[in-house]
Amino acid sequence: MNKKAYINGRIYRGKKSEDFSANKGKEDFCDTLITANNRIVFAGKREEAEREGLIGKGVTINDLKGGTIIPGFIDSHAHIIMGGFYLLGVDLQPAKTHEEFVSILKKFVKENGKKWITGGNWNEQNWKTPNLPSREWVDEFSTETPIFVSRMDYHMAFANSKALILAGITKDTQNPEGGEIVRDKVTGEATGILKDKAMELVQAVIPKPSETERERAALRTLKEARKYGVTSIHDICYEEDFRILQKLEREGKLSCRIFARLPIERTEAIISAQIEAGFGSEKLKMGSLKGFADGSLGSGTALFFDPYADDSSNYGLAMEIFNNGQMREWILKGDRANLQMSIHAIGDKANSKIIDYFEEAIQNNKKWDRRFRIEHAQHLDEKDFGRIGKAGIIVSAQPYHMYDDGSWAEKKIGKERLKRSFAFRSMIDNGIRLCFGSDFPVVTINPLAGVYAAVTRHTSDGKNPEGLIPEEKISVYEAIEGYTAGGAYASFEERIKGRLEEGMLADFVVLSENIFEIEEDKIKDVAVIQTVFDGETIFEA
Repeated sequence: MNKKAYINGRIYRGKKSEDFSANKGKEDFCDTLITANNRIVFAGKREEAEREGLIGKGVTINDLKGGTIIPGFIDSHAHIIMGGFYLLGVDLQPAKTHEEFVSILKKFVKENGKKWITGGNWNEQNWKTPNLPSREWVDEFSTETPIFVSRMDYHMAFANSKALILAGITKDTQNPEGGEIVRDKVTGEATGILKDKAMELVQAVIPKPSETERERAALRTLKEARKYGVTSIHDICYEEDFRILQKLEREGKLSCRIFARLPIERTEAIISAQIEAGFGSEKLKMGSLKGFADGSLGSGTALFFDPYADDSSNYGLAMEIFNNGQMREWILKGDRANLQMSIHAIGDKANSKIIDYFEEAIQNNKKWDRRFRIEHAQHLDEKDFGRIGKAGIIVSAQPYHMYDDGSWAEKKIGKERLKRSFAFRSMIDNGIRLCFGSDFPVVTINPLAGVYAAVTRHTSDGKNPEGLIPEEKISVYEAIEGYTAGGAYASFEERIKGRLEEGMLADFVVLSENIFEIEEDKIKDVAVIQTVFDGETIFEA
């Protein structure tokens, strides 16, 4: 038996609470952690471990020298294979001007020739002049190279003329339901900007990546996750993603535990296969379905009751399945079949309507441990905080989005709605169970960046030193809870991970600083110096 002892540390076991469905309990520390193979067999005081003969011959000793251990991070919302392709593609995130955006693409086209250019993560809101890209910017150097690069929220993309031609998009192409082809106000021609469902017109003609390429992308994300102490991911699976994850599990290549969410469009097929929430192994589970109600704030497609502050004619954009009643039907059907339903909703109207559907399912379907999820819940109507808490709906939130969006969100929705944005304190106070994630590759997969954002509520422009809506700050303990026990609960796994105690899986991280005692501003500088997954060290700084 492979036994290891981690001694002389400040080991945070997590909140000690019998009620895993509520944000309560007392912080719980110890100084010694002992693992055997992939399980924790002891978490307590060193004197007790020695008295019980747990530290002795055959036990590998790891002296932490006062270092801090916390449970392995759980990223409750990420895109593994999409993220890998982003890391392998063009990175437009550094661009702070229209000129830098063009320069990065020009260099990438020169290096890659006529192959499709994908990737992106550009954000015009961070530019000195926040104008949306236009195909005229890049057509001169990309006449033979199709370009399709996503905005950082993946609800808007930019295509050059070559890509538009290949997709058959012309002046006369109609907007698809749930999408928009942005057009020149004078000529009526497509500018290259495509929103939500309109992006699929180009995506349909991009050559599908091979199995080998998908596997390479997945492994690239897993490498990134190890570096940041992420030992579990709630993945959003598309196309052949789940097949690749199964292959990696069979081959012993998964270096984190994956809770796969498949598209809600597959509801009927999953029900027919008699799969229920939590099906699978300790490394790869499924049984949760993901759907989209609306778009994103930055793209102006998040669905609100009131119009956008910067465009009085725009209320946002509802997805086709949201408008035609299909989403409601799938939620009710999936819930009856013991499937977890997790729905993307950003704007207050989208969130409110999804809560309606969840309440209807609770009222009319059988009672079971359903754990409904709203992904994001960025902007809520005042009345809906209490409704979410009462219904036991989990909010899967991404604190670092606030760091990015907070610098320009007021321009989009005004001061009043901003008060109910990323309202983590209000959520917790209303009994809402939070799980935190990144939405990688929209932002970094580093959970410590999210902890920093949730605790300080700073924004990327540096203009909120006291925090954006400071009354919505939460504590370091609450933020860590969101990235550990909260994520475990959201995937029906609170009995095997999320805390460090006897019988739990040996997934944990060693930090460079005592995150619970340093100044809040210094959280952003904390690093993971060791990641332990399944009882083995998989990363060392």
